[in-house]
Amino acid sequence: MFKNHLKIAWRNLKKRKVFASINILGLSLGFSCAILIFLFVNHHLQFDNFHNNSDRIYRVVTEEHRDEVGYDAAVPPGFAKGFKTDYDYAEKVAKIFTREGWQINGTGNKTSQRFQENVAFTEPVFFEILNFPLLEQLGDQTLDQPNTAYITERFSKKMFGDENPLGKTVVVRNKETIQIIGVLKDLPENTVIQGDIFLSYETLKHYDRFVYSESWGGINSSLMCFALLHPNQNIAEIEKNLIQLVDKHRPTSKNVHRYKLQSLDDIHFDNKYGGVNVSLLWIFTLIGFFIITIACINFINISAAQAFTRSKEIGIRKVLGSFKQHLFWQFISETFIISLFALIFSLIIVIAVLPSFNGLFTLNLSVISLLDVKVIGFVLGLLIFVSLFAGSYPGILLARILPTLALKGKLTQKDTGGKMTRKVLVTVQFAISIVLIVATVTIGKQISYAINADLGFDKDAIVMVDIPENIERIKLNGLLERIGKISGVKNTSACLTSPGGTDSNWITGIRYNNKAEYEEFSISAKLADENYINTFNLELIAGRNFYVRDSITEVVVNEMVAQKLGLASSEELIGKHIELNGGDIKASIVGVIANFHDQNFHEGISPVFIAPQSNAFNEIAIKIDSQNADAALTGIEQRWKEVFSKYIYEFNFLDERVARQYEEEQRFLSMSKLFSGLAIFISCLGLYGLISFFVAQRRKEIGIRKVLGGKVGDILLLFTQDFLKLIFIAGIVATPLAWYAMNNWLQNYKYRVTIDWWVFVLAIGAIIAITMVTISYQAIKAATVNPIKSLRTE
Repeated sequence: MFKNHLKIAWRNLKKRKVFASINILGLSLGFSCAILIFLFVNHHLQFDNFHNNSDRIYRVVTEEHRDEVGYDAAVPPGFAKGFKTDYDYAEKVAKIFTREGWQINGTGNKTSQRFQENVAFTEPVFFEILNFPLLEQLGDQTLDQPNTAYITERFSKKMFGDENPLGKTVVVRNKETIQIIGVLKDLPENTVIQGDIFLSYETLKHYDRFVYSESWGGINSSLMCFALLHPNQNIAEIEKNLIQLVDKHRPTSKNVHRYKLQSLDDIHFDNKYGGVNVSLLWIFTLIGFFIITIACINFINISAAQAFTRSKEIGIRKVLGSFKQHLFWQFISETFIISLFALIFSLIIVIAVLPSFNGLFTLNLSVISLLDVKVIGFVLGLLIFVSLFAGSYPGILLARILPTLALKGKLTQKDTGGKMTRKVLVTVQFAISIVLIVATVTIGKQISYAINADLGFDKDAIVMVDIPENIERIKLNGLLERIGKISGVKNTSACLTSPGGTDSNWITGIRYNNKAEYEEFSISAKLADENYINTFNLELIAGRNFYVRDSITEVVVNEMVAQKLGLASSEELIGKHIELNGGDIKASIVGVIANFHDQNFHEGISPVFIAPQSNAFNEIAIKIDSQNADAALTGIEQRWKEVFSKYIYEFNFLDERVARQYEEEQRFLSMSKLFSGLAIFISCLGLYGLISFFVAQRRKEIGIRKVLGGKVGDILLLFTQDFLKLIFIAGIVATPLAWYAMNNWLQNYKYRVTIDWWVFVLAIGAIIAITMVTISYQAIKAATVNPIKSLRTE
């Protein structure tokens, strides 16, 4: 029976090649979008799902309760030790400190080899908590000794080729010689830990004494703590008891800091702590569902409209003994064949666009990814779903045709039914398209606002260059002096971090004007030379700049410090004494600068202090003349090589660094543009097929109207007026839905755009224009045909 259904279905499809082609094309694009979105979402859902005991692995994070709750994925350097010694909740606890883009040099016959790599400092127990397999090991050595490291297969191949790396050495940041004692299997992409070199934590004392220490005085955002808990632990109880740890080691912060346990499954999706915004994945999933729905609606509408032309065929089949269920499954078979062809074409499309898709969304998916069991299951499920969903309604319409009317030729469109359903489905298509357009425009506006807004500092034409670790001040001054003489260079500054940077250094607690109690708020440390304020064009609104000395005795703060202290005026700060970091920093406030955005627009404006401390500088900022940028960049590189010939020269522009903070949103915008465009195109395909059918069915009516004096405009209006009504209804339905969805999304930003009324007008207008263009071609073509020819044909 099924074989017979397929034969008849194939014969019917060959009779209606044009409409079959439109359906196959629409479904192919729908399938392609759905498969690509599934690959994208599945990639994220599989993050860190390969570790043993993953249900017991947690990362400890910090909440800061002040005027607003702040979130940090890091902990103080002393936390891991306190958690292990003061409590018995965990089997194993490990800390890991990550750094990006550190220079690694070869030694011996590999001296010429230099690479920029992501590195991490950690303890042996870290690899007992998270499962990153060790493939080779030097004897029984582990990462418990200074100047030792594990490297990945990838880095081993890059640095040593086919040679055995065990026992060989590399130099990290032109400072310490590190022995390779193990080779790790390459870390998968879908893990929150990324790096190619894992150094022993004992090695960190040569690079960052504060993080290496057991201090509780501050938090470095790159220091994380992981724990493997004992089975059946009460997480809420643990978090409650961790308050005692704060009270013991940092009593001034006992009302501020709260340590929370974040499960391994949640790390990648908790955007409060730098993870992916999981709502974006659900939005992508919803977009995929919308696109498949639009493709199915096309199929349903075109097939239902064609029911009238197949009435005699159905009448004969019923007379010859076919039951309703036979006719129903006959049409399901036709739908299955079309869906199968569409699926085959969609897989070809997916394979073709996969490299571009990877580049757009920084993935590394391959054709092998399509052979994953989940992907195969999704594809087969999608094929069955579309066959049943798209085929059921037209099948029901065909099965209920009365054979007596069909064979006598007295069947009308009213008898086949489904007119109201078709209108509802077309309205749904229009509504989805309007929502997607509003979403795309709103996201674009917000990202443009965040990137181009006045951040309170100058970010344009500023070159940021990393400098070597603990470089001699005299050498650094020499480089700055040489760069300052280059034509096109306006200003230079050495600093720890730039304004608006992603890497923050926070100090908790400030003692103001010799008061007994510390003020419980965190302040961002900007350690820099005296040119920092001028280079970034920060506005000095009170007092003066600091003078450079060997120790920190003077600081400049922003207005937010005065606001946090409850002062009526920023001028009140001038000359006041402050203590920071538990008394490690004692200085006078000599100047106040205007507030600026030191973090992205997801966060509010932070309290900031700027102070000189030359042994903490990580980079130099160079303000250049944008009209003479190429010559200036060439000159900067030449001066670098004259002073630091042993070091890799790398630079980036500050405006690009700020823009990178919104990479996730920019990818979201790119995906929204891509899939919204495809959704509208698929809708147009269906609309084109539907209007083609209506024109063919009303050819005689068009001829009579022309004979009676009807003009082309009248014929055009005949076909467009119903669709314009449906667009109006769709606009009424889509406007509150789109506003609600985008207003919720904008709540992720402290500083956000408004959703203007013209965005909805633009979306509805765009749909009207696209619909008119789609309909006009067929309508005008029909209206310009000689009416005699139309009537003779009838």
